[in-house]
Amino acid sequence: MKLSVTGLNHTTAPVEVRERLAFEPASLPRMMDELKTFPGMFEGVILSTCNRVEVAVTADDAVDTQGCIEQFLATARRVERDWLHPYLYHYDGREAIRHLFRVASSLDSMVVGEPQILGQLKSSFETAKAQGAVAGFLETVFTRAFRVAKRVRSETEIGQSAVSVSYAAVELARQIFGSLKDKHVMLLGAGKMSVLAARHLQRGGVSRIIVTNRSPERAARMAEMFHGQIVDYTRFVTALPEVDVLIASSGAPHYLLTKDEMRQVISARRNRPMFLIDIAVPRNIDPSVNEIDNIFLYDIDDLQKVVDQNRQGRMQHAEDAERIVDDEVDRLLARLKSREASPTIISLQKQLEQVRASEVDRLRAKLGQLTPQQEEAMEAITRGIINKIAHIPITEIRRHSATPNGAQVVELIRRMFRLDD
Repeated sequence: MKLSVTGLNHTTAPVEVRERLAFEPASLPRMMDELKTFPGMFEGVILSTCNRVEVAVTADDAVDTQGCIEQFLATARRVERDWLHPYLYHYDGREAIRHLFRVASSLDSMVVGEPQILGQLKSSFETAKAQGAVAGFLETVFTRAFRVAKRVRSETEIGQSAVSVSYAAVELARQIFGSLKDKHVMLLGAGKMSVLAARHLQRGGVSRIIVTNRSPERAARMAEMFHGQIVDYTRFVTALPEVDVLIASSGAPHYLLTKDEMRQVISARRNRPMFLIDIAVPRNIDPSVNEIDNIFLYDIDDLQKVVDQNRQGRMQHAEDAERIVDDEVDRLLARLKSREASPTIISLQKQLEQVRASEVDRLRAKLGQLTPQQEEAMEAITRGIINKIAHIPITEIRRHSATPNGAQVVELIRRMFRLDD
């Protein structure tokens, strides 16, 4: 039996290809049933996210798993196999295990260290398990992958720093206010990054989101999205004293907030701190506003510097995480090799015991009735001899089970003792 992983991700396929290959969550149980119809396939898990589509299977050694999964994906997503093939990667055995461990640990993600992929992988595994598509081997590998991800999170700081502009803005807000609980946020404009930042802020506990936009329709849509309150675009400055965090992303060609206006705002706030995030290009807020005490203004370049510094830090932590992954791959392979050797050890012990019992019966027929003491002595002597004979081959099986030539050693011993006869 072998383990294989075939798929594509953000490094091998553009978004238009990933979109065509993605599976709807509701279709996964049916797709797993389809996957199991391929001859020689034992288990399967399908992982489908915005950045990757992968199929992990266990199959008979003789099965062309790469070809089967390619055909499965082409048929399931109604694409030509020749069109699909160049975008796919394929891993077997050790490399397949290592790949799954790296995916779970977010080392293979577009944003290294992001936490979402582990939850997505767990969900895919649970779906496959509920569908009866996972038995012993894949369960062992995936369960260990989840533990590896936890170890990477606990032993490195790979997920501690913000590596997206929107998330960096939120982390800076936390540093300024300590806690985002009960803070008020205003969205000035409807840029994509401002929406992402607002989502992060909302998850962080802000209590109120105010929306203003030149288009009343877009303002209404954003307010509905965040269960927020709309403020008229022509009078949004009057609402600023109530705002702790302002995210500006309007397409206006000039400054919407000047230094004099913000002096009046901070005075009305009685100098309570205010965080301004200007991610518009051209900028919406006069940079000199940053000279006012208790106002913290960051533009897109400031946030990008934070992101770049954090990304470098994450890559350093990723090196530590890669070492953890390699260590865990070796551990799992040693465990699996040991498990593979166990049937041979049991077969050897069983055959030697049969030889011993046969010889003891033959001796009894020759010697006649033995006393209890003689019976006990004969049992002890013959068992001792068998144990000594078995000791060396069993030791060699265990010693070599985790090495690259372990399978050859096991096969040689099976032949020597004719365990397959």
